Amino acid sequence: MKKKVVIKMSNENIPQENRDGGEAKTDMKKEILSWIFYIGFVIVLTYLIITFVGQRTVVDGRSMNPTLNDRDNLIVEKLSYRFSDPQRFDIIVFPPQGAPNEHYIKRIIGLPGETVQIDEEGNIYINGEILEEDYGLETIANPGRASEPITLGDDEYFVLGDNRNNSTDSRSEKVGNVKRDTITGRAWLRIWPLSGIGFLKHQ
Repeated sequence: MKKKVVIKMSNENIPQENRDGGEAKTDMKKEILSWIFYIGFVIVLTYLIITFVGQRTVVDGRSMNPTLNDRDNLIVEKLSYRFSDPQRFDIIVFPPQGAPNEHYIKRIIGLPGETVQIDEEGNIYINGEILEEDYGLETIANPGRASEPITLGDDEYFVLGDNRNNSTDSRSEKVGNVKRDTITGRAWLRIWPLSGIGFLKHQ
């Protein structure tokens, strides 16, 4: 009868250089996997922040002078409007009608359910009473569609640029009333230029 031979495999039987090479390959695989995990985590986190929390936006044009200037870099936050409604004088970012890939930045003047009108002297009326505000760079010269009373729907806002005579806003049919669900977010913080860094004035 032949004896059964059992062969034991252990590191003692493997040359030192082969053991070291195998361990090095394992370590390299672990490092590569950890980097893949890290990069994936950063990509997912960045997507979530941009989609639900905030994003960097660059101002294009002078319609919000003197509050904002051309090429100002802003952080637009999206979180607060998930828990509360936009307020009067908030500076918001939204796409104009029929141009979902464009984004305008304006200030909220009229709230849902209110009636807005601008007279020939440039006075803004909310529900028949003059609105006290000092954001406008100049007195409004062209009331546009607001020369007649505009009653906002339950989900609509009336917006103006602070540079009142150099702004395409709710006075224009191109923009009209801004729907609540089209608002991208609220301009929150200016991060460039360095001389202008700070939180933006809303209320």
